[in-house]
Order: sequence, then C-alpha cells, then structure tokens
Amino acid sequence: MNTEIDDIKDMIYVIRGCKVMLDSDLAHLYGVETKILNRQVRRNIKKFPSDFMFQLTDEEFELLKCQIGTSKQTRGGKQKKPLVFTENGVAMLSGILRSDRAIHVNIAIMRIFTRLRSFYMLEKEFDIKIDTLKNSTNKVFKIVFERLDNLENNALELPRRKRKIGLNEK
Repeated sequence: MNTEIDDIKDMIYVIRGCKVMLDSDLAHLYGVETKILNRQVRRNIKKFPSDFMFQLTDEEFELLKCQIGTSKQTRGGKQKKPLVFTENGVAMLSGILRSDRAIHVNIAIMRIFTRLRSFYMLEKEFDIKIDTLKNSTNKVFKIVFERLDNLENNALELPRRKRKIGLNEK
C-alpha cells in the first residue's frame, strides 16, 4: 500500500490548468474496475459538477496518450475518453465509495494534493523574492553605471594640468 501511496503523485496530471487524476488510476488505487467507478459516478452525477470532474476532449486524450504511453485502442487500450477528477472530485468520490481501502486512499490523495499546493505556494513565494532581489539589484547597477558615466564625463571636462617633470629650481 505504501508504494502505491508514494506513486500517487505520479498519477496527477495538469489538464486545463487543473491538477487532475484519471478514472483508471483512481479505480486502480481503490481496487475496483474503472467501469464500476464510472458507473458509481454517473449514478451520483449531481455530486460532480464540471469543476470536480470532466471528460477529456479528443485532443486532450491524444496528448495524454502520448504523455503516458497508453496502448492503442485496437490492442486492448482505452476505448473511451477517460473522466478526470480534480482534488474536489476526488474528495467527493469518498462519499460514493465507502470501502476501508477507499477511505485510506482518499486520505493519502488529499495529503498529496495539500503537499503539492504548499510546494506551489513556496515556489510562488520564491519567485516573488527573486523578482524583488532582481529589481533591487537592477536599481543598484543603474546607480553605479550612472555614477561611472558622471565620473567619466567630469574627467573629460576638466582641463588637465601638465606637471613638469624634474626638480623644482628656485
């Protein structure tokens, strides 16, 4: 079970800007057939609005097949475009799948989604700090280059005094 839980993060994809999981991956984790999971979802369709679950378009399905290397339809691969579930959709699945395994898997998935969200927030925080550092560094360099230009311009404007070489005779 732990290896399955460790692999959950590899089952999360970004589609339409959302982190989602495939119906087949969820069915595998829950220990049920994909068609049974989808049947339960369709029986409770009111619990799954479009921001909880959606079906992939043909183009999204083709891109996903290329990304994860699913087999061809003619060789026993997926016949239908999969349903994908957002974090909220996965949470809603816990209400329609009531086995002990489903409960444990859901808890693990929710923890991983939470961890991913915290990594995202940390990454965003680092981006802000880097941008701030970059802006302040640019300001410092701008000031330095302006002062160097001023020094160079002042040096050209000042008449140079020629100093005599040798001993002073009085």
